[in-house]
Amino acid sequence: MTWTVTESPVGDPTAVDLLRRYFDDVASSWYGRPATDAEVAAALAEDPSDHLAVFLVGQLAGKPVGCAGLSFGTPGFAELARVFVAPEARGTGGGPALLAAAERHARDHGAHTIRLDTRLDLTAARRLYTTHGYREIPAFTTGPYAQCWYAKELT
Repeated sequence: MTWTVTESPVGDPTAVDLLRRYFDDVASSWYGRPATDAEVAAALAEDPSDHLAVFLVGQLAGKPVGCAGLSFGTPGFAELARVFVAPEARGTGGGPALLAAAERHARDHGAHTIRLDTRLDLTAARRLYTTHGYREIPAFTTGPYAQCWYAKELT
């Protein structure tokens, strides 16, 4: 099966659903148990996604099961966030497809470097990034969930 990745408004119902699933996944990992609806709602409120200039929806067999977002602040840099592949679609190439699409969009917006922060416990995400050319860099953000930082030069 082939992944397709398209841009979507962050407020589109499909995007909103994927973001909810993303926050459920990362909150559940953080708590070490399934997150409650209240915890997911609190995470969504604490860290809104309205700063994302580009929101990508990944589909597998026509079903939206992944996402990634980009924001642009410092000239020449793109910030990658909200990379998510639903559990039922993991291992099917969604992570690499979302990264490739995000990198294309970042280049199209004039970025020469794409960077991100993540948590130490998100080992599969960290492995995805390093496998696809991201290297650890010094901290460029702060926050309770920013524990390691990565960047990739875009060519």
